[in-house]
Amino acid sequence: MQKSKFNQFPCITVNGHFPVMKGWRQIAKQLLADVVNIGNRKTIIAVEYYQGVFDDEISSALTDGIGPAMAVSAKDLMWPEDYNREMVFPDVTDDRIFGRITQLTINDYFDPKKLAEAELNISSVQEGVVLILGTGATLICQNPDILVYADIARWEIQLRMRKHEVNNLGLNNKGITDWMLLYKQGYFVDWRVCDQWKKKLMPEWNYLLDTNNRNEPKMVLAGGIKEGLMQSLKQPFSVVPFFDPGPWGGQWMKENCNLDPIKENYAWCFNCVPEENSLLLKFGEDTIEIPSINLVFFNPQSLLGNGVYERFGAEFPIRFDYLDTINGGNLSLQVHPLTGYIREKFGMDYTQDESYYMMEANPGAIVYLGLKEGVDPESMIADLNRAQTGDIPFDAEKHVQTWPVKKHDHFLIPGGTVHCSGKDSMVLEISATPYIFTFKLWDWGRLGMDGKPRPINIEHGKNNIQWDRTTEWTRKNLVSPVEKIAEGDGWLEEKTGLHELEFIETRRHWFTGKVPHNTNGGVNVICLVEGREAVVESPSGAFAPFVVHYAETFIVPACIGEYTIRPYGESLGKKCGTLKAYIRS
Repeated sequence: MQKSKFNQFPCITVNGHFPVMKGWRQIAKQLLADVVNIGNRKTIIAVEYYQGVFDDEISSALTDGIGPAMAVSAKDLMWPEDYNREMVFPDVTDDRIFGRITQLTINDYFDPKKLAEAELNISSVQEGVVLILGTGATLICQNPDILVYADIARWEIQLRMRKHEVNNLGLNNKGITDWMLLYKQGYFVDWRVCDQWKKKLMPEWNYLLDTNNRNEPKMVLAGGIKEGLMQSLKQPFSVVPFFDPGPWGGQWMKENCNLDPIKENYAWCFNCVPEENSLLLKFGEDTIEIPSINLVFFNPQSLLGNGVYERFGAEFPIRFDYLDTINGGNLSLQVHPLTGYIREKFGMDYTQDESYYMMEANPGAIVYLGLKEGVDPESMIADLNRAQTGDIPFDAEKHVQTWPVKKHDHFLIPGGTVHCSGKDSMVLEISATPYIFTFKLWDWGRLGMDGKPRPINIEHGKNNIQWDRTTEWTRKNLVSPVEKIAEGDGWLEEKTGLHELEFIETRRHWFTGKVPHNTNGGVNVICLVEGREAVVESPSGAFAPFVVHYAETFIVPACIGEYTIRPYGESLGKKCGTLKAYIRS
């Protein structure tokens, strides 16, 4: 088999000269040079932190390197920990997995009396540098002379949470036994608060501080970040995929995505989830890693299109990820919430409608989708509850319909549909982005990677299962529908989904020649599902040719309009295939 060309670290080369400061010594030296250039007797430097940075490392290094006349820690001005814990509880709840999207803001975490006292203390300093450090630093001084934003990707935050290295916002709780509680509070509270604050501050940044690697900080002018984001909006691009093992993980991605063959398995790949993924910006020989959600915040209209932005706000509503069960196990049997339910219970405006596109399937592979004709709801729920006590395993095939799968099949899964990909398949999951809202009904009696039972949510599940989605309904509505849409010289366009209840549309193109595409004013997300490589080009030369390889996913910003895709390199003269997703108008 030919070696995969899959690019694990796609990056955007930024035009212009933007020096990157590496290491705390260089960073402190640059900030002190700026202080000299500003020329004031007193200079205020604010360093804002995103939740999940190593705050002690940053604070200690910058205080030692700069030697300020006064250093102020923002976390010392917050309400006491018990107060903050009580404040966030309505959103965090006592559930291990689920909470409610918070309406809190950064101001809610701070004691006004402490803020006022800090402002007085800062005003008393007549000469030298005042260094304000932490999340909410610019609440203490709203117009600092220099504003540095210490940023970090959410995936890196999750890795740190698993190691119990970071606290939730306003708390000292990193030692909590179950790291999932840290993640839950991050998802429902911390990241919502920090993102809202970040969006407000982005136009005011002087520098961005990349803190993704411990003791290896990098800092670049905010103008360089702005230039990189502007370039991203004018061309197709890929975010950085990340891979994770799981109790059901498989072996396909190891070979096709150039992963470590020694690892036991890889279960997930998030290859287009901007809330989680990173964007790499290359400045000369140096690379800065930023959360790709920053691009959504920077100019959502250009990226998403006006219609999508008006509907979803500054959120990226399309998610592509991989689920690998080749030589692995079944996914959990599950159901996703209905739109009304997710809004009422969790404060989300839309739900996780999804679909399974089969990149590969071994002989005998199946998908569990929909219920059997004549299923009895009370009997099924009783069997699920008995299985949780350990009395008897749940007989999934007694209640749930199974379907044989083959490569390039596409199964549609609107919220409320019981489903599960079986072992020995490689799924490209195309879905909406509220990815945490999976109600597991049965997990085949196994433990998670942490040695603990994975949470089962039968109560939530039974409130959302659509019991009329049985065999014949599922066959007619959800099982690999294909409709020819158009064809041209060397290409064929097909509609493969999603269901009319879902807001995402997908189009598959088979091609040996050049295929015309148009964003039609809405963001496109595309995966090369067949062929070694292809090239994306602008008919007007508006962007440089963009080469993609098998299994890679890329984003085409809404503002691009017309573009083409054709076979490239080793695929010249051979049949290729892409799957494109976009938001229905």
